[in-house]
Amino acid sequence: MSPRTLRHTLGGSLRMRLLAGTLFWIVVSIIAAGWGLGGLFRQHVSMQFHAELRTHLDQLTANLALDAQGNPVLTIPLSDPRLTRPYSGYYWQIDAIGAAGAGVANAGLMRSRSLWDYVLVALPDALIDGQTHQHRIKGPEGKMLGMVERRVHMDDAPDGKPRTFRLIAAADEALMSEPVARFTGVLWLALGLLGFGLVVAALVQVLVGLAPLGKLRVALGRVRSGETQRLEGEFPLEIQPLVENFNTVIAQNAEVVERARTQAGNLAHALKTPLTVLANAARTPDHRNDALAHLVIEQVNTARRQVDYHLARAQAAASTRMPGVRTPLLPVIEGLVRTMQRIHAERGLDIRVGQIPVSLAFRGDAQDLQEMLGNLIDNACKWAGHQIEVSATVQGDFVTIAVDDDGQGVATEHRQEVLRRGVRADEKVSGSGLGLAIVGDLAQLYGGALALQESPLGGLRAVLTLPQACVIH
Repeated sequence: MSPRTLRHTLGGSLRMRLLAGTLFWIVVSIIAAGWGLGGLFRQHVSMQFHAELRTHLDQLTANLALDAQGNPVLTIPLSDPRLTRPYSGYYWQIDAIGAAGAGVANAGLMRSRSLWDYVLVALPDALIDGQTHQHRIKGPEGKMLGMVERRVHMDDAPDGKPRTFRLIAAADEALMSEPVARFTGVLWLALGLLGFGLVVAALVQVLVGLAPLGKLRVALGRVRSGETQRLEGEFPLEIQPLVENFNTVIAQNAEVVERARTQAGNLAHALKTPLTVLANAARTPDHRNDALAHLVIEQVNTARRQVDYHLARAQAAASTRMPGVRTPLLPVIEGLVRTMQRIHAERGLDIRVGQIPVSLAFRGDAQDLQEMLGNLIDNACKWAGHQIEVSATVQGDFVTIAVDDDGQGVATEHRQEVLRRGVRADEKVSGSGLGLAIVGDLAQLYGGALALQESPLGGLRAVLTLPQACVIH
């Protein structure tokens, strides 16, 4: 994944942003805790290590004495038994310092049994009597040792000559590094388990915490698909005000849409009344053969068709903006078929309805569906020879309704032309030429389409594609 894609994913997903932030701080905290605790333990072990060496050095200093010949002796052996076991890792050594501090005169004058035949070689250091220094030196078997040293000046020699000695206590650094390594391994294992637990907790927290948003998304989908007209369900206190405000907006929008549809209808009826008066006046016996009367009647009919057309568009445009609207297909189609059979009863048409599931529904207003299918079925009845068939199939989120007839059909080059407003396929057949144009416009308002194809029955097939509403169980 490229950095740009990663940024887009993190920026576009609230869940990913929360998880990324939480995981980042978990990793930082675990690393900081591991580094800090490991350093503290390492420091503690180092202090204990050198403290034990100082204890040995103090015992060595306290038990150091001179014999009759002025040679150093220990009045009491050191108490730690590891100092007597060869190459045990714990050692001590006494070096004789030359007169006036002129370097080491005799290295390994005395040493612990654990050194066996090995002599520790440490560079001379400018020490003040009683002061201790700590160094690292090479010990038996090539192992590195941590050591502390102290210079002791003794004036009570039997021969009256003062003696100066360097006392060394040392131990294998592995005795310090191995516990640290073991602790570090256990520490990182424990921190890894802790981090895994925190990651799981973060995932659970994010998933559980954002679950109401998923529930809200489902509720919005139900509104959009027409299953319901408002957000339903119980939501957390932080989301409930949003849900209530959204439902209020939906209700207000529905009121505005309904008011607009009512006003459009009132305007249409207000226009139709004077148009009817004009038409009736033009049809009186005194003007029946008058050219002006014919012109008035023609223009009145044109105005009526325009009013009906734009009223249908206004009502459909309002319906498409109302959430939660759904209309089952089968009852509308069956009702229209019964109506068309009565209207065209004298022709003896065979109008069939294919296998249409009862659950299949249109995501829109029932009046708009009746307007569209009514125009298509009526048009098929006008052009059919004997048989008409209405069927419906589902294609993704859309439902496709096909109206077939066995008439003479429409030539391919003329199919787009007859979909235009006011164009009629045959002037001998009654009609306004607005039916198919109204159907196409209404379908487009809903995000659908109308297409004309060749029918398997031999005539014309009108294919109407409309958004499908989800099934309500």
